[in-house]
Amino acid sequence: MDARSHKLTGITSQDQHLDVGDIGTGVDLTAITSNPVSINQVGSELNSEQKFYVLKRLGHADLLTLDDLPIGLAFMIQKIQDISHDQAIDILKQALVDHDGDVNFPSDVYDLIERLVAAAPEHSNVTQVSEKLESTMEKKEDSDNFGETIAADTSSLEADDGDYFSVMNWSLQTKIEACLIEYHSPYPEVRAVTDCYDDPNLYVETPRVYILGLIWTAIGAFINQFFAERQPSISLPSSVVQLLLYPSGMLMAAIMPKWKFKVWKYTVDLNPGPWNHKEQMLTTIFYSVSAGTPYVSYNIHAQKMKLFYDNEWADFGYQTLLILSNNFLGFGFAGIMRKFTIYPVRALWPSTLPTLALNAALMKPEKKENINGWKVSRYTFFFGVFCFSFLYFWIPDYLFYAVSTFNWMTWIKPDNYNLATITGTNYGLGLNPITSFDWNIINFNGALTVPFYSQLNQYIGSAIGFFCIIGVYWTNKYWSGYLPINSQSLWTNQGELYDVKSIVNSDSLFDREKFMEVGPPYYSAANLVLYGAFFAIYPFAIIYECFMNWKPMWEALKHLGKSLKNFRKSTFDGFNDPHTRMMRKYKEVPDWCFLVVLVIALVLGIICVKVYPAQTPVWGLFFAVGINFCFLIPLTAVYSTTGFQFGLNVLVELIVGYAMPGNGLALNFLKALGYNINGQAQNYISDQKMGHYAKLPPRAMFRCQMLSVFVASFISLGVINFLINNIDGYCTPAQAATQKFTCPGSKTFYNASILWGVIGPKKVFKGIYPLLQYCFLIGALLPIPCILFKKYGPKRMTKYFQPTLIIGGFLIYAPYNLSYYTMGLYFSAFFMQYLRKNYLTWWSKYNYVLSGAMDAGVAFSSVIIFFAVFYHDKSISWWGNNVSYLGVEGGYGQQARLNVSTLEKGYFGLDPTDYP
Repeated sequence: MDARSHKLTGITSQDQHLDVGDIGTGVDLTAITSNPVSINQVGSELNSEQKFYVLKRLGHADLLTLDDLPIGLAFMIQKIQDISHDQAIDILKQALVDHDGDVNFPSDVYDLIERLVAAAPEHSNVTQVSEKLESTMEKKEDSDNFGETIAADTSSLEADDGDYFSVMNWSLQTKIEACLIEYHSPYPEVRAVTDCYDDPNLYVETPRVYILGLIWTAIGAFINQFFAERQPSISLPSSVVQLLLYPSGMLMAAIMPKWKFKVWKYTVDLNPGPWNHKEQMLTTIFYSVSAGTPYVSYNIHAQKMKLFYDNEWADFGYQTLLILSNNFLGFGFAGIMRKFTIYPVRALWPSTLPTLALNAALMKPEKKENINGWKVSRYTFFFGVFCFSFLYFWIPDYLFYAVSTFNWMTWIKPDNYNLATITGTNYGLGLNPITSFDWNIINFNGALTVPFYSQLNQYIGSAIGFFCIIGVYWTNKYWSGYLPINSQSLWTNQGELYDVKSIVNSDSLFDREKFMEVGPPYYSAANLVLYGAFFAIYPFAIIYECFMNWKPMWEALKHLGKSLKNFRKSTFDGFNDPHTRMMRKYKEVPDWCFLVVLVIALVLGIICVKVYPAQTPVWGLFFAVGINFCFLIPLTAVYSTTGFQFGLNVLVELIVGYAMPGNGLALNFLKALGYNINGQAQNYISDQKMGHYAKLPPRAMFRCQMLSVFVASFISLGVINFLINNIDGYCTPAQAATQKFTCPGSKTFYNASILWGVIGPKKVFKGIYPLLQYCFLIGALLPIPCILFKKYGPKRMTKYFQPTLIIGGFLIYAPYNLSYYTMGLYFSAFFMQYLRKNYLTWWSKYNYVLSGAMDAGVAFSSVIIFFAVFYHDKSISWWGNNVSYLGVEGGYGQQARLNVSTLEKGYFGLDPTDYP
């Protein structure tokens, strides 16, 4: 036995069928990597035809040489040989139960497994299966020229790429499908970005991780917060930071001294060796958990800015307590959510996959392949696309605005109000077949990340919402015809922007006398439909998701109850998928750690409302915690499987508005808590899932994420205050045609606090918009037909029917519209449906790398463009930059369908005697 064969002993273990971690526990991965493994050295009991079939099914038929196999491929070939038929059938039978109705599980594979199980011989372990693959290949079993044989004769097999969905060789196909599930993942997108093995001996939590993590967290927090209130926003996603972490890590490994020293009982190694993929991934997660801007930035904008509440007492101390309590409350819930949304196999978390793909492209050696004529490595592909994206973004963002805002229909007649209302991008509903050539808009909803069925369901909902808005607007329901059709703002009864200071006293509380002078505010047609959908989606999502997923939720709740009784019990108990089995080697984070974080964050929140005049009672904080405990499970279940996310912000503001009418500040504070507990928990959990896929020690992730959020919180505060004090026209409509800092998020937050906080839902439902309250009833009744259709309808149709996402599609409006989603739907259909189905090997290798590279180019280009030509204005005025903002689309001329001045009484809406 030569050295290479010796290194495969861990792979060829036949009696430990469940030990996925064979490689990495008793095998020297470095030795295997440095000593190439030929296909002849694995699967000795499989013949040439069978091995080639395995290569095709596992997506490696395009390897240019078979003398140096990828480690995971060698592992899988050996497992396919070693698994018994009885074991394989048991695995497949369980898979049919586990993935029944699983929208992410490929239908063709599920059908194949059903046929394989149905065709299983009664005693499969002793059967002599005689099926042969139909192939023109010359058999040269055990030949040293096996690779040459395949290379010389594969042309006849190219037409058979889909043959693995029909039963040709029951024995081999049964073993392959079982091993894919038992030793890797049932989902091709997960297999594309993860390994089926792990090396627990790799160093992970090194000083290099903390140094680079802190540096890039600081940079990312600055960029993300800086452009958060831009429309559309620009961010520095974790996939982009990975690009720069790679050379940064290599540089650190080259220049840092190789010193070791002791701290208590621990030995710290400043430079343990080459920068590895686990360090890269942990540093990425260090950054990723704080990559999103804190939700309380809306609070600070709404309270500090003179344009809004203008609370001079909201100083840096208040902001610090507010942001820390908000950001860390979610961590406490994340400990509970692990059992629901990290360990279950169905919790796919599609949003994490591009980051994992890029990590593999940067850090792991690639074997040369020829995939449909493509021989370029993922690393080279990434940098090529990154350079293109970096240079191209100068066109839509600076040189030629019309390429970004391609509202070409309105160019025909810019002053035609009806045309702009239906087709316009800036102020209309965005009905336009070609809306943009700007990647920042094309990828607005994760075109190459979110599954196509999710995109399609959401878009169907958006299209239905489009007609609902038109119906409301053109019938002038609730006087919406006197206002812009797609605005998130609140308006007076004379069509002017509503100012909260006109109806509150010096404590920012409701003043009845002032209110009687000004009157109630009014919503646009899009905002009315948006809020109606929000009110419907909460009862619908709870009833529908709990009914459809009650089994896994009940099992997870039982696990939670057992863990609360026994704190020493492993959180992994009850989960036996390949990735969880590999993660058992690492120490877990005890549940009490999450509980301590929750208590500290709650204490900071209590101090905040006691020391400052936030007009918020302490019991409100406990209410926010309680409502999240009830809703977090179903909402996160939707997000983890579909990539669609919505928060509790509207539900919280409604309940708080009833409990504390006339108090906009309390609504703002508790709304931030109510939403951010959910949002931060989901953010933390998604990163935990990413670490789960990458096999990172949970305790290392916990420490890095805690530090990251703490540092990023203070940087975000600094940036928010800088923007408020230094950007001219910040948050005003004048910014739309220049730097685009129109503050869509903060405006929505501010306006919601007026209607649902200062005025209160009781007045809204009683006198202003009584019909909206019935949306809750609609949302509670709609699950009945949806569940019946899902249960008893045609399986081919019901599998991809996701009614929660359809209702969620209504939520895109005010201020966004169809123009931000249409191009993304095209790209999703091509990449996430057509290529994924017909060119899976190409898609697996390049799709997520392409998405990350395009994001990277946009992010870095936007930062340079802003400081080079916008901060000190060097804008270019020409037709290509002006045409998208002419007439109605530029905010000039007619902005509403009906004219208030034509009314005899000089205003629309309720008469003063009818004010609630």
